[in-house]
Amino acid sequence: MSPATKLAPPAPSAVTALSDPAAEAAIHAACRLLALPTIRTEAVAMAEASAKQRLSHKAFLAEILTAECDERDARRQIRRVKEARFPRTKRLTDFNADALPDLPPGTLAHLAGGAWIDKGEPLVLLGDSGTGKTHLLIALGTAAAEQGRRVRYVTTAALV
Repeated sequence: MSPATKLAPPAPSAVTALSDPAAEAAIHAACRLLALPTIRTEAVAMAEASAKQRLSHKAFLAEILTAECDERDARRQIRRVKEARFPRTKRLTDFNADALPDLPPGTLAHLAGGAWIDKGEPLVLLGDSGTGKTHLLIALGTAAAEQGRRVRYVTTAALV
């Protein structure tokens, strides 16, 4: 940035003269404008807690921004799982690996990590009816969606 294009320091604002209710209203309005729903709902309570703990302004800012980021991550995980359109909820923790003795535990851990997806490697599950293929695919898809990947559940019949 050249010296000619440097931004001028911000002008003193009237915010310092705001009463608590006016400050809360300003925070609420700014958070709505900036699309910060967690900060909008938690700012006052977190500010009061931070004041009691005597946190610095920077520590308070770090806390409230971390809360916003964490909440966004949680909402993103939920949204990705919904977008995948799984017919039912299945998790890897619910999968009975003992039912598939030919599946090495290391393979299941590798698949759950999702590195194979990033490498573009295909996954095909073959087996008799009722052996847990659909459960495993839904569980792996759910894990991938929760890791931030876009997933779509489609049956073979729908593809043909």
